[in-house]
Amino acid sequence: MLKLYHNPLSTNSRRVWIALLEKELEFELVPLKLNGDQFQPYFLAISPFHHVPVLADGDFHLIETLAILDYLEAKYPAIALLPQDAKDLAIARMVQMVTVNELTPALSPFVRKSFGGVGDPEKLEKSGQQVAAVLRFFEDLLGDRPFFGSSSAITLADIVAGVSVPWLPELGVSLDNYPKLQAWSERLNSRPSWQQTQASPEPG
Repeated sequence: MLKLYHNPLSTNSRRVWIALLEKELEFELVPLKLNGDQFQPYFLAISPFHHVPVLADGDFHLIETLAILDYLEAKYPAIALLPQDAKDLAIARMVQMVTVNELTPALSPFVRKSFGGVGDPEKLEKSGQQVAAVLRFFEDLLGDRPFFGSSSAITLADIVAGVSVPWLPELGVSLDNYPKLQAWSERLNSRPSWQQTQASPEPG
């Protein structure tokens, strides 16, 4: 059986968790507390950079979220999470990469501030502009379809972006100027896989 080593507060862990649920695969959750579990010898043996998530498929251990998602898609294609059309596939890939490379770094100052840190006005302003650029790009890319790259089913793009964008209002970033993204966020949050994987306190 597949095993997912994860932390409930990790957005990357949640992405893989959601994909496993959407693909209706059997798997075991192995929770880790990130105050030391990630440095234990048994975990470093499978995750040398001490990051979550790690997916174990028998003796094969995978790190890096996008690689894990690609592996699941290739090995368990019965419920597809990537479109076949070239344009739609490119849309899905663009959303994944922009989320990881542009949106996530830009959110760092907002995350620090939300946890009680002192926000640097200049950094927050610059990051806010970057976040706005991503949201405009996503709004246009989504268009009138319910999901990125698909008119009928969620894709890996929705999973990767969908654990970050719906969270933005909690960080003080409004989605009011992006009605299509706002409706998309509500659509995702109503899915059982999103509800089941909502962030919760670390296991005691």
